[in-house]
Amino acid sequence: MAIAPTVRVQQQDFDLAAEVAALTSGRTDVGAVVTFSGLCRDEGGALAALELEHYPGMAEAEIKRIVSEAITRWPVTGLTIIHRYGQIHPGENIVLVVAASPHRQAAFEAASFLMDYLKSRAPFWKKEHHVDGSAGGWVEAKEADATALKRWDEKGQR
Repeated sequence: MAIAPTVRVQQQDFDLAAEVAALTSGRTDVGAVVTFSGLCRDEGGALAALELEHYPGMAEAEIKRIVSEAITRWPVTGLTIIHRYGQIHPGENIVLVVAASPHRQAAFEAASFLMDYLKSRAPFWKKEHHVDGSAGGWVEAKEADATALKRWDEKGQR
């Protein structure tokens, strides 16, 4: 990998275009950039905010471990992963994955791999806050996320 990956867990919002520019500016080894930006949904108008909690240090370490694995699997030339915590309102950014590579397929697969792992394995906990003022519960893991993760096991390594 040409440059060290960027991993940030932060409360403040991020600017997708600025992050892509920071990763690619002045670079000639990048032929493809794939971005994924995850946003907070309003769950049909019922959700006022999503509160994300994490263990500082632990979340960053786990994300860096996942990033290291992606680097060994695909010829990426740059990676940026940003995950927010705190209270996030519908329409606001939660997570950003930017994967740069000389070729598109590696960038697509690295970004998809990273998102599947972030969604199912990164140590973040989500609590819903409803529009009617009632406290929602903690969001449970979804079976679909676990299923998506299985496609990256050693036998199914893409």
